[in-house]
Amino acid sequence: MHDPVTLTERLIAEASITPAHGGVFDVLEALLMPLGFAVHRFKAGEGPGGSDEAPVENLFAIRQGPQGSRHFGFAGHLDVVPPGDGWGGDAFIPRRHGDLLYGRGAVDMKGAIACMVAALADIPAEAGTISFIITGDEEGPALHGTRALIAHMRQVGQIPDLILVGEPTSVNRLGDMMKIGRRGSINTVLVVEWVQGHVAYPHLAQNPCPALVAMLAELDGLVLDEGTDWFQPSNLEITMIDVPNRATNVIPARATARISIRFNDLHTGAELAARVSEIATRHGGQAFPVISGEPFLTPPGAFSALLADAVAAETGITPEASTSGGTSDARFLKELCPVIEFGLINATMHKSDEAVAMADLHTLTRIYRRATLAALAS
Repeated sequence: MHDPVTLTERLIAEASITPAHGGVFDVLEALLMPLGFAVHRFKAGEGPGGSDEAPVENLFAIRQGPQGSRHFGFAGHLDVVPPGDGWGGDAFIPRRHGDLLYGRGAVDMKGAIACMVAALADIPAEAGTISFIITGDEEGPALHGTRALIAHMRQVGQIPDLILVGEPTSVNRLGDMMKIGRRGSINTVLVVEWVQGHVAYPHLAQNPCPALVAMLAELDGLVLDEGTDWFQPSNLEITMIDVPNRATNVIPARATARISIRFNDLHTGAELAARVSEIATRHGGQAFPVISGEPFLTPPGAFSALLADAVAAETGITPEASTSGGTSDARFLKELCPVIEFGLINATMHKSDEAVAMADLHTLTRIYRRATLAALAS
């Protein structure tokens, strides 16, 4: 019943393209309730067309330990990206071949959630309080997932002392990297709207393209910082330029672009958004920034040490503490308590024929069990 490979297969078999709801949560609830967890499921956000339907499902499950005991939280997501083309079979029919288990979500991150469940099979309730913080909206906009879970946890007064997120952080070998922080993220649409006209009569028009080019040149030339002890330098990237003009003899009225900034803890999202907006305004345009998340850092200490000890005991290696890579829902959970991410090898995540080594599922289960016991005893 608590074989992590079998549990992973059961989760993979439930198609859960973001935003996930329904069947995959039914499976997880059925796994947790026999272990003594009280499971609360709820939906948040509006459905298509502003209807009352709420397609994003979330799950908070808790098994209470003795009064005053430590509270250790596992966090993750059951939604997955669309499978795409190029699979050797159906992406939602788990397939064992050799030493590997194939299926969408095998590493990102249904496999890790299965390992979390399997890790608790022989941990008694007397050891302490354990919770599961699981969303169906991590791979999507992340508007109605973990943030809604945080609001629920605050409402019911169940805040963990530590949270472990099961994102696939390992690179070449299970256990070689854990994430103790992440950079923040801002995506901004830039717009210049001026006056359309005939190219032969430029004095009767106002071309937005030179203004947009000058704006982007200034933004591209910014050196935001040189990095910190734990973070790489912040970077600004131009990700789209668009002038919707199919005519060769028309000066367009509108030119747009999009930039993405990944930033370290020398900055805040509001500060960078204001800086970009000032540059856009000075060049005659507008900026529409969306702050996806602020940077966070869980400084090396007792939490990272106990996790590193658990990894070393099962793999013989000590994980590198890193802040590299993209964002995750840890950017929200850090509001509650110290957060670290640790999970499977990420080489095949979001790819066709996503696969996990079945031996790694068993090893990760043992690592999670050791880490849980150590966290509850700390």
